[in-house]
Amino acid sequence: MRIATWNVNSVGARLPKLLDWLGTAEPDVLCLQELKCAEDAFPFDEVGELGYEIVAHGTGRWNGVAVLSRVGLTDVRRGLLDQPGFQVDGSMFETPEPRAVAATCGGVRVWSVYVPNGREVGHAHYDYKLRWLDALCATAVEELAADRPWAVLGDFNIAPNDEDVWDIAAFEGCTHVTPEERKALTALTECGLAEVYPRALKYDVPFTYWDYRALRFPNNQGMRIDLTYGNEAFTSAVTDSYVDRNARKGKGTSDHAPVVVELDLG
Repeated sequence: MRIATWNVNSVGARLPKLLDWLGTAEPDVLCLQELKCAEDAFPFDEVGELGYEIVAHGTGRWNGVAVLSRVGLTDVRRGLLDQPGFQVDGSMFETPEPRAVAATCGGVRVWSVYVPNGREVGHAHYDYKLRWLDALCATAVEELAADRPWAVLGDFNIAPNDEDVWDIAAFEGCTHVTPEERKALTALTECGLAEVYPRALKYDVPFTYWDYRALRFPNNQGMRIDLTYGNEAFTSAVTDSYVDRNARKGKGTSDHAPVVVELDLG
């Protein structure tokens, strides 16, 4: 089975790229993030013509996640256990955002997640990010009680280690690299998950994101923030994992590259 994750940075703007990549890479399951569209605006017909069942969870703006599967799609779940919301300026209440969706595909339980960015250290969105990651960990503990391959894939907006950014000095005092954020990733491993580390198709570090500005991609000034964590039943079946850097090339691309995981489930 081939499972992938990709922050497409607007499924509408990236639809031709998405369809082309699906036809070329042929993943059995694809987790998408940052749809930037409401559920009813997702291109179900175009993607469905390639043989995929789809569950999309989004309201538009700066959110949205989906799972695409050509090996079955059941037991859909939208949102995390006790998922926190974010209180936008001028609002009286926190609003839960569509940042997590799960489905069982071909016997494998997958979660597609789009972790809040955090904006800047000390911002309310940073606290929201940490609380959201706590909810992710609690959800993992709950779901891992079932005996099946289980994985959470997506844009975590966290670089696990210093070498996962092009220049750690450039990130001093910034989000994505703080001890608190990295501690939240460690919590996932403490509840029974392990990271599937991909190989790079070029260069030494398998970066997954490059800013559009300042020629970051041609200069390989990237970050590794699109991650995969799985339980033992999942990670023991992994035969290969890589970042498809070629999908980031050219005009009209997402600023993220897909991460692909190959499994042999026997």
